[in-house]
Parts: sequence; structure tokens; C-alpha cells
Amino acid sequence: MEGIIEWLEAHQMPCYYKKILGVDCLGCGMQSAIIHLLNGNFIESFKAYPALIPVIFLLIFLILHLVFKFRKGAYILKISFIFTVSVMLISYLIKIINH
Repeated sequence: MEGIIEWLEAHQMPCYYKKILGVDCLGCGMQSAIIHLLNGNFIESFKAYPALIPVIFLLIFLILHLVFKFRKGAYILKISFIFTVSVMLISYLIKIINH
């Protein structure tokens, strides 16, 4: 696992949106948050990108729903998507206001 984390740290992609416009994008911090999460630093991961856990849940549930066809899976996906986007937008607005 350490090799994967070291590789991820060495190969982080720059945010071209931030380079060109000088402002963070909605995804800024996700790579750092993933690395923190893999290291077990949940609080640091949340600080770097609060929407990471909802995004992971959404993706995992989507895959499971596609395989197992849950009865209320589409409804849960809709609610999860709305929640995830809300967390992304709120954390982005807070980041913009604080900078």
C-alpha cells in the first residue's frame, strides 16, 4: 500500500483551471484527500475535500446497483447525488469565501 501512496503523491496532476483562472475548481483538493484517506488521516482528508466520502459512497453504490438491481437503488442514487453535489458546492463556497 505504501508504494501506491508514494506513487500517487509523486504523480499528482496540477489543476489547470486554477493555473489559468487563479481560482480553485470544484475538484481541487480531491487528490490530496485521497492520499490522506489512504494514509488513515480521515480528518485531514475531510479538510482537504469534504465531498470525498459521499463521492466514494455514490460510486460504490452505483456499481452495486448496476450489478444487483436494488429495488430503490435509483431513488437512493438520486438522493446521494443531490447530497454529494450539495456538499461539493457548500464546501466550494466556503473555500472561496475564506480565501
